[in-house]
Amino acid sequence: MNQRTDSGNFLKTMDYQVVFIYLFLVIWGWLTIYSASYDYDSTRLLDLSQFSGKQFMWIGISLVVGLLLLVIDSRWYYNATEVIYILVMALLVLTLVIASDVKGSRSWLIFGPVSIQPAEFAKFATALALAKFIDKNGFNPRESKRDYIAFLIIFLPILIIILQQETGSALVFLSLFLVLYREGMSPRLLQAGCCAAAYFIISVRYGSAVLWEKTETGYFLVLLLILALMLLMFYLHNSREKQSLWLLLGGNLLPLLAGIVCNLLGWHFNLCWPLLATMTFSISYLTVLSFRKNVREIASIVLFVVLSVAFLFTADFFFDHVLKPHQQIRTQVFLGVVDDPTNAGYNVNQAKISIGSGGLMGKGFLNGTQTKLKYVPEQHTDFIFCTIGEEWGFVGSALLLLVYLYLMVRLILMAERQRSRFVRVYGYCVVSIFFFHVLINVGMVLGIMPVIGIPLPFFSYGGSSLLSFTILLFIFLKLDAERLRYH
Repeated sequence: MNQRTDSGNFLKTMDYQVVFIYLFLVIWGWLTIYSASYDYDSTRLLDLSQFSGKQFMWIGISLVVGLLLLVIDSRWYYNATEVIYILVMALLVLTLVIASDVKGSRSWLIFGPVSIQPAEFAKFATALALAKFIDKNGFNPRESKRDYIAFLIIFLPILIIILQQETGSALVFLSLFLVLYREGMSPRLLQAGCCAAAYFIISVRYGSAVLWEKTETGYFLVLLLILALMLLMFYLHNSREKQSLWLLLGGNLLPLLAGIVCNLLGWHFNLCWPLLATMTFSISYLTVLSFRKNVREIASIVLFVVLSVAFLFTADFFFDHVLKPHQQIRTQVFLGVVDDPTNAGYNVNQAKISIGSGGLMGKGFLNGTQTKLKYVPEQHTDFIFCTIGEEWGFVGSALLLLVYLYLMVRLILMAERQRSRFVRVYGYCVVSIFFFHVLINVGMVLGIMPVIGIPLPFFSYGGSSLLSFTILLFIFLKLDAERLRYH
């Protein structure tokens, strides 16, 4: 970042639209927390023994921190990025070592009546580190292996947070891959991510089913999908290789059809083994073929098949050993594997009832019966959107989503007007994190996303989340306000 001499007063160039949206969401969220935890015996909005009073205290702290962030010279954020990232990563490791077990998670540092979750602050630290790395080095993994450090910057906090048993918080960092895509990452990585998600969902959804007595349906369907994608990739990149294409089709489909016929006739065996055998043949043939033409394209197909099969056989390990028992049950309920054992889908079912009961215009502030009777657990934190749906109805819910949409569109426009790549990349990090939080939080309340427990920005109760979102946003506001100062 190179300084220019024509810098003006940053207050004149501050984006006050974003400031107004921030204050609007924070105040509405505070009132919603009050409504979600409202007790007829205790109606004081500023009672520090109630969630609304505690949130008001955190709002005050966040506003003070936000103002301090605006006063700090914007060059400091660039120069101190490495120190901030290292300190936050060290804090995450320290939390893993000394934190007490809270609901199966070791991610909270408790100081008397105050609890802090360092994983929340890793978001802005990782965003700054990623932005500075790309600013200094660019991003083109095809030309420079050094650019893979960007992946390490993202995956390091993910690994530590997963070890803390906070899978939901760890998944938020995957949203930063959208930033890499904006900066020139090959779309193949995003396609690989979609394939991995499809493999995992299919293997879990049909993992317990058996086809023709001995064939595990989940494995069989995923292997069949990998085979189809392999043939499609070969056809798209080598359409002129008619002989090779027919050889691959025949070498894979004929043994598969023969195996299906045998099982139909009563000679039962696991059809996954013929599929693995024909894939091994295909990989061998493609490897030989790559020596004489289209080395890169054919090598990418071989790598795709190998990694896909490897991922499939590690998915069970991930499901059984990485996900906690309640997360396994929630995933199975969401995918329809089991019929809501031990009321694992209770939260989502009650949230749907609560939102549906609000109708078009809602029941009004403090008048939500589902909310008052505490039918929805955690309705002041992860499930706070159902309070909006019940009290303000479809209109209020749509208004809130439109406000979030306007905020994210505004942040994208701010990011695109930057002269500094550092500020632009950081801005896209902010947008990506907000987008992921809103998408997953609202989606899980509506039952279209698995329940992974992440807060709704500026709305859900929690000092750590509110403070971290404020830091994330106000750093960008400061950098954007002084955008004319750097090029």
